[in-house]
Amino acid sequence: MPVSTLSLKGRALRLLGGREHSRAELERKLQPHEQEPGQLQRVLDELQAKGFISEQRVVESVLHRRAGKLGAGRIRQELQQKGIGDELVAQAVQQLRTIELDRARQVWQRRFGAPPQDAAERARQSRFLAARGFGGDVIRRVLGGRDDE
Repeated sequence: MPVSTLSLKGRALRLLGGREHSRAELERKLQPHEQEPGQLQRVLDELQAKGFISEQRVVESVLHRRAGKLGAGRIRQELQQKGIGDELVAQAVQQLRTIELDRARQVWQRRFGAPPQDAAERARQSRFLAARGFGGDVIRRVLGGRDDE
């Protein structure tokens, strides 16, 4: 194998050693280092065939790291940016939706811990939860203090 291929493969393995990466992420990060056309695709094909690249592991990693802080909307966006396939993204979002209200309450409790006392505070708390990807219905239920309906 030419030295440049080893270098490209080495860079890919170094990135994968830090955290899980999707094929699209690796492609984007390694593209500037490709020295001959098709070289990057061959390296990524080889790594994927050997199981070093796995979209499922990327999804699991994101869910593990981010589900405690973010809503399904933000996690969907993050997975899409990583180039994860629509079917896996939909499965992950569906999995998150089953516990969305509990996760939103935990995030809200850590940040605020007390119900809003006026409209301005309610708006601030709503914006906080919305920025983290929680939906309007979930936000209303968290701030309204209502249990599952």
